[in-house]
Formats: sequence, C-alpha cells, structure tokens
Amino acid sequence: MGLFKRNPFGHILFLKKWLIRILGSATHRRFKGFNQLQIEGSEIIKNLPETNVLFVSNHQTYFADVVAMFHVFNASLSGRVDNIKNVGYLWNPKLNLYFVAARETMQAGLLPKILAYAGSVSIDRTWRAQGQEVNRQVKMSDLHNINRALADGWVITFPQGTTTPWKPIRRGTAHIIKQNKPIVVPIVIDGFRRSFDKKGIRIKKRGILQSMEIKAPLEIDYENDTVDQIVEKLEYAIEQHPSFLKVISKEDLKKEEELNELRRYSARKGSVDKLGKALNEEQ
Repeated sequence: MGLFKRNPFGHILFLKKWLIRILGSATHRRFKGFNQLQIEGSEIIKNLPETNVLFVSNHQTYFADVVAMFHVFNASLSGRVDNIKNVGYLWNPKLNLYFVAARETMQAGLLPKILAYAGSVSIDRTWRAQGQEVNRQVKMSDLHNINRALADGWVITFPQGTTTPWKPIRRGTAHIIKQNKPIVVPIVIDGFRRSFDKKGIRIKKRGILQSMEIKAPLEIDYENDTVDQIVEKLEYAIEQHPSFLKVISKEDLKKEEELNELRRYSARKGSVDKLGKALNEEQ
C-alpha cells in the first residue's frame, strides 16, 4: 500500500489504518474488560465477499455500536471465532469498512470528526436536524456516497435512524438494497444502552454483559420484493418488528430483573456458569 494511497472518499489509507489501530486499542477494554461482549455468529463474517455487503442493525448508542462492530469484524477476519481476545487483529484492519451516520453527529466535536475519517459515510437526515423535526428531500449526493461505499467494501447502517427502540425502518434502506443488490447481513445488539451514555463515549455501568448476534444473510428477491416487503424483512431480522413487543407479567419482569443483575456482575465475579443455569431455568 502506497503511503499516500486514498480511498474513494479521499481519505489517506495509511492514516486511516493508524487511526483504527489507536482507537481500537483505546476502546478494547470497553468490550473486553470493563464490560464483556458476548458474540454469536462471527464465523459468517469471514465468508463474505470483499465488497457490496450491507450490515443492518438495531441502534443503541451513537458510537459504541459501530466501534464494537469494527472490533468483531476485524477479529473474525483474522481467524478469531466469537471473541475479540488480543487486539493484534487491529494491526492489519479492514480499511474498506464504512458506516452510515448523520452528518450533524459526525461534525459535533473533535472525536466524531476523527471517527468520521476512520469510516463514516455522513448523510443529512431528512426527518430531523438540530433537535427539530424537518421534512426535506434526500440528497442525491448522499445516496451516491452510500453506493460508492458499497462498491468499495462493506457498509454498516442502522435503518431506524435513531437509538430509540421500536421506531420504524426508514424506507431509504430498502431502496438502497433494491438498487445495489448487496448481501444483507442482520445484526442484533444489546447491553450497549446500559453500558454507555447515549453517545457511547462515557462508561455508564461496568460489568455489563453486552451481546452481538450476527445472523445469516437475508434472502431477498431484489427484482420482485417490494420496498414494503424488504422493510418488513429488516424489521424482523433486527428484531424491531412490533410483534416483538409484548406485555410482560410481574413474575416474568422480576425474573428478567434478576437475570439482568446476574448479567451485570457475571464477568466481574466469574459467575458465567451461574448465569447459564439461570438462563436454562428461564427456558
């Protein structure tokens, strides 16, 4: 790799590599130290093509979700299965890995700008700006940049466009899928909202068991599936379809609270076996 070789967005790859190495080393203990990230399905990552892969996920924090995925993807590509032990996998990170984020968010401070250089495809939200509801047209340049990122590599997107759970999927994601025909890999995360503040920068609680499930690619008929059908598939895949909402009895709620307490302290006290037993009893 030439010292000044650039990606399609003009970012110098040598600089991007060192940013990922430094940021990855600085954040590793957030997922393998202060908290524990439980990973499932990472073997899928290694078998994906080099380009035109779209990861769709639910969203819990502005930055921690993406940072964790950078760790998991690179660890998997280096041969690790469902773990991020030893940050040596960051020495040769995947440089054509991008994530879609609101331009407003990625310009709000020095750290977001650094993260943006590491892989953001920044877009203007059509429904919200500076804390106010808006209604504006999609910028064609934003769509072009997402298409360009898919042509160059892998793209992570959060199709609800918000960290608030159970919000509807934005139809623009379905249009991107129909246009680019990417391999669509769903991801379901949990525990990040309890671990970090909304931005995903400040550690809110330690000893939280976070989870990341990487699912098999979706079966999509790019020619015949309608936008609404693709949206529904995405809702089910990332477990944000309204059917996942249910009324919880007091007994079930108490059990869930007890399990959450076990999850919180399982890593710190080494009570993984106890947690497993409790989960089995729940089932």
